[in-house]
Parts: sequence; C-alpha cells; structure tokens
Amino acid sequence: MGCKGIILAGGSGTRLHPITQAVSKQLLPVFDKPMVYYPLTTLMLAGIREVLIITTPQDQAAFERLLGDGSRWGMAITYAVQPSPDGLAQAFLIGEGFLAGSPAALVLGDNLFHGHDLVPQLQASNGGVAGTNPGAITGATVFAYPVRDPERYGVVEFAADGQVLSLEEKPAKPRSRYAVTGLYFYDDTVVERARQVRPSPRGELEITDLNAMYLAEGLLKVELMGRGMAWLDTGTCDSLHEAGSYIRTLEHRQGLKVGCPEEVAWRQGWISANQLEQLAAPLRKSGYGDYLIKLLEESSSDHSLLQASLGGRHAG
Repeated sequence: MGCKGIILAGGSGTRLHPITQAVSKQLLPVFDKPMVYYPLTTLMLAGIREVLIITTPQDQAAFERLLGDGSRWGMAITYAVQPSPDGLAQAFLIGEGFLAGSPAALVLGDNLFHGHDLVPQLQASNGGVAGTNPGAITGATVFAYPVRDPERYGVVEFAADGQVLSLEEKPAKPRSRYAVTGLYFYDDTVVERARQVRPSPRGELEITDLNAMYLAEGLLKVELMGRGMAWLDTGTCDSLHEAGSYIRTLEHRQGLKVGCPEEVAWRQGWISANQLEQLAAPLRKSGYGDYLIKLLEESSSDHSLLQASLGGRHAG
C-alpha cells in the first residue's frame, strides 16, 4: 500500500499575532505563494499523491477554497479537523481512517525545505524513486538539521560512529546541535504506536515520544540535512520574513519557482501539458500563470534536466 501524506496545519499561530487572529498561519504568503504550498510540494516531490490536511474548525473552509480536492494537480486531497493543538503525534489518531493501514509521511504546515539533495532523500524515505516501492518502508525516518539554537527543538544525540543514541524534546542542555525537523516518514505501525503515546508534562502527545519508540527497537533512521540544504520554520514574524526573502532571492536568480504544485505535478507526469496550460490561464495577471506558460516553452534539454532534478516523468 502506498505512502500517504499528512500536513498538520492547525494551531492558533500565537507567535504571529495579531496577523493570525483572522487567518491561518499556513495561509499567509511566503513571497509569492501561500505557506501551505511548500510542505505540500515537499510531499509531492516524495511521490505522494494522497494528502490529508489537518486544520482548525474555523480554517478548514479556507483551505478547501485554496486547494480543493487536489484533482487539478493529479492528487487526492481531503481534510480533517484538530479541535485543539494537543501534540504532533495526535495527527495520526485524527488521520487513522485516512491512512487505513498505509505508511505515512507527516510534514508541518509551517516548515519549508529546499536543497539539491532533498528529492533523493525524500524518495528514498518513501521506498525508492517517486515511491515506486512503498512496501519497502520499515521503521521511521526523520530529518536532522544543524541549528544555532537547538534548545528550541527536539534534539538528536549521535555516537562517534553516527549511530543515534537519544532524542530529547527542547532540552535545557542540548547534546548536539542537530534539531529534528518537521518532516517524518513512518511505516504502517505508526497509528498503533501513536495510541501508546501518553501526554507529556505540557499536556501534548509529543512526536519525540513516538520517535523514541522506533529508536528503542532500532527502527529509527536519521537523515542529515547538510550545508547545501535549507530548513525554515516560519512560525515567527522574523522567520516568516526571512523565508520570503530566501524564496524571492532564489526565484529571481534562477527564474525557477520553489514550491509550485502545478510545476511539480507536470514534471512528475501527474498532469499533461494541456492541463498545465488550463491551470495557467486564470493566473496570468499575477505573473504566476506566465511562469507556467513559459514552462511549456522550455527547450527539450532544459526540460529534461529540470524534470530529472525532480525525479519525475512528463505526461506529454
């Protein structure tokens, strides 16, 4: 059974108040796209086409207006509600019916990932190129990234040979500078394990406790994101601005968009050139549609190279 994706886009975004008092944090712009486009395309790059968006009761309708059922991108997107933010591991209890016994990838709705080596790491975590061997998913895979302030995150401790020794949530004295990012891949036992997680002193079902179960059984793999990778948590005004500036700089320099679901779907072969052109038409006034049209005018060599960088196949 193929891996399914969950985007956790709940919470009240209190660190961004007053901006988020009327709109979900994950619907705010990161330069030229809604924030949720970035975690969505992360899942798409892993070859995942079935996605559950978990959001708050008051925000669900807005997400549905933005994303629809996903069919225009060759996907299937459904929705569920998290009434209160009771921990990341709760996503698997909410999504139990959606997962229906399949492996799962969870990404946080305010996390942005980018880098040359990202796609191979995503595809390997999903059982091979574009998820072609999802039955190969065993255990759990998390991604670790070196940060200046690891005490704000779940932290991985490594032995000298690179083996994972421990996971600790927001430690006062971190044992490494490697933070666990908001991207996780799990096998088909994840729901059963999530049921065993007990509320922490904060009253939440901690994702670190879930990961620790896999670690205790020798089933946790940690993928390191190196110097050429970017992981941005857009949960504060400063980090939101930094993320927008980062995306703007990349797009202006390369002439390529980051986090564009239409492009990813087309390069993955999930939609045809005609479908891409139809998606572009109502977006022409913003320039976003013009970008999509220009994709169809690429030289065959440019298209082949860019398509290969996403691990996709063109539908023609």
